[in-house]
Amino acid sequence: MMNKKALMVLINIDGGARGNPGPAGAGVVIKTADDGTVIFEGGFFLGKATNNVAEYHGLLEALTAADKLQADSVEVFSDSELLVRQMNGQYRVKNSGLKPLYERARRLKGKFTSFTISHVRREENKAADKLVNQAINLKHNVEDAAN
Repeated sequence: MMNKKALMVLINIDGGARGNPGPAGAGVVIKTADDGTVIFEGGFFLGKATNNVAEYHGLLEALTAADKLQADSVEVFSDSELLVRQMNGQYRVKNSGLKPLYERARRLKGKFTSFTISHVRREENKAADKLVNQAINLKHNVEDAAN
């Protein structure tokens, strides 16, 4: 039996809403950790949502895509301090709208051998942010723009 090669991925996620709540979208960029090749890009139109709900949808879409790609090690980068601190257990999730999204994200992250999530400045998250805006402008998903 062949061993599958361990796939390590770096993922940038973003979410945004115009008005809070308002038209919202999420963006995901997945790269290989070894050489930075983009293997998945997606912008997801969410309809009306809050900024924080959109950020969580970015994480959920990213983890679902990474699972489909059979990644086993995942490093996520987000410019949402709230999301990162909640996922790292530094902040409790008090918002009832975020609790089910947080629980789904916790379950999904358990599928990976290694999972980390870190906060980055907005300037370091431009590709994911661009996908958020594309999805909101077009009012539909812009999936797998990398292929």
